[in-house]
Amino acid sequence: MRQVKIHDKTFELYIPYEKIKGVVEKMAEKMNVVFEGKNPLFVCILNGSFMFAAELFKRIDLIQAEITFVKLASYQGDKTTGEVKQLIGLNENIEGRTVVILEDIVDTGITIENILEQLKKLNPAEIKIATLLLKPAALQKDVQLDYVGLEIPNDFIVGYGLDYNGLGRNLINIYSVINN
Repeated sequence: MRQVKIHDKTFELYIPYEKIKGVVEKMAEKMNVVFEGKNPLFVCILNGSFMFAAELFKRIDLIQAEITFVKLASYQGDKTTGEVKQLIGLNENIEGRTVVILEDIVDTGITIENILEQLKKLNPAEIKIATLLLKPAALQKDVQLDYVGLEIPNDFIVGYGLDYNGLGRNLINIYSVINN
């Protein structure tokens, strides 16, 4: 599909699945080498990161690794609220472990900063951050990202786990809004 309509907005194809898949494969190749012998715990930020996490984790095949999920929310409609709500928390003991945060998109950096603060209190050996997408123009926080799939403009996007008021997560491609 070249365009999709979700609620009151129309979106056009922005990043096709084949490009997403290639970016994720390269990220996994690096991680398979870097995390050898570390048994990392991948922490997927729900809801948006579930497709990215699944795509990446099935390619983390040369090392032993675990995955877990936390649910955070910071968006309402197509705008960030500036506040992060923790809806489901971490149950695993991460003390002394390598932790890899998996995020679908880093825009303001507020969510990443929030989860980093929470995880550091649990004394992991190290924390790495992997994001499929980064919006440099939207960054408000100084966060160190270890793995960035693609840098994109500060446009509102949906698909591949990203939503607009709950819809659009199921789209295999990523779409950018064309009418605000």
